[in-house]
Amino acid sequence: MIRAKVNIPDQVPVLVVDDEVPITEMIYQALSKAGYVCHTAQSGEQALEIIEKTPVDVVITDIRMPGMSGVDLLKRIKSDYDTDVMVMTGFTENYNYESIVAAGASDFIQKPISFKELTIRLKRVLRMRYLLIERNQINQKLEDSIEALEKYSVDLKKALEELEKTHEELDYAYLDTINRLVSAAEYKDEETGDHIVRMSRYSTLIAEKLGLSDEMVKLIRYASPMHDIGKIGIPDSILLKPGRLTEEEFETIKTHTTIGASILQDSKAQVLQVAHEIALNHHEKWNGNGYPRGLKADETPIGGRIVGIADTFDALTSKRPYKEPYPVEVAVEIIRSERGTHFDPEVVDVFLENIGEIKQIKDEVGAISDVSLADFVWSERDRAEKMDRRIRLRA
Repeated sequence: MIRAKVNIPDQVPVLVVDDEVPITEMIYQALSKAGYVCHTAQSGEQALEIIEKTPVDVVITDIRMPGMSGVDLLKRIKSDYDTDVMVMTGFTENYNYESIVAAGASDFIQKPISFKELTIRLKRVLRMRYLLIERNQINQKLEDSIEALEKYSVDLKKALEELEKTHEELDYAYLDTINRLVSAAEYKDEETGDHIVRMSRYSTLIAEKLGLSDEMVKLIRYASPMHDIGKIGIPDSILLKPGRLTEEEFETIKTHTTIGASILQDSKAQVLQVAHEIALNHHEKWNGNGYPRGLKADETPIGGRIVGIADTFDALTSKRPYKEPYPVEVAVEIIRSERGTHFDPEVVDVFLENIGEIKQIKDEVGAISDVSLADFVWSERDRAEKMDRRIRLRA
């Protein structure tokens, strides 16, 4: 049988307790010679005083002593200290191994003492002690790791745990995590989870047609639905307002970009790093008049530029608290008119070149029937903003 290797430190502290001084002296000499740091006491009360001041690994105590008995000392030590106890007695007719161990002792030695047997038994007790210490340390590390993981999103944890599984399972776990993560923010003013799916598919299509790497396309696919996670921090009175926003309200709603970035920042997961960029930058404009940082042209990361168009199109063609859905033709014309001002010209061109596939996604994923141009009416908010040539789309 292979025995587990145990790291027992040098100079282990041991306390010998016996009212017979010659016995404590003999044991002291034997254990000191064997390399132990040995202390002695002549009573249970004195032993407790020593333990209180100088913690020891093992107490070796006689049972019959004046005052506090060895059994009482054993019970006190096991109640108040993390110390192993070995008991010794010559009165075997009054005590047995089972009862002593049941009281908490780690071992039982009969007098007269055999020093060879004592050192063998002491080594066994120490080996078991440090095996348990190492086991507890390992368990504590595992518990600490579990506690740290539980601080993260439960769904993100599930996705990370799925990392060791198949590629297909990993994809599913990411999508499930993202859908759950963004639902808390999206359900307040979006039309259920269909918006999340459309945003992912629109953004993926544009990224593919732009010729981005497979890895970047995949990251945008998973990260794009998290663009508006910061809306969870915007009051409903502003988010659901049917009329035009005041300047103060508009400044408040603009903060959803920085709130979302704060939620997603500092993650080691690459998909959340891309999501952080998208949440922060999807309202930047090509001409530098966007928010929150006023980035110009390709200073805005490509994910933000792609999602900016996809989100605008879906916002325009979807029902919102402040508007009915706009016809696709109107949404396309608005995006075309903002080429080179609001939107990246190249991304607009790719969007327009693939409008057929964009419409197909829209029709497949929960969209209501197209609104005809004949029935189209500008919303109060967009009509007022259109008049002063500043169409602010709350996407």
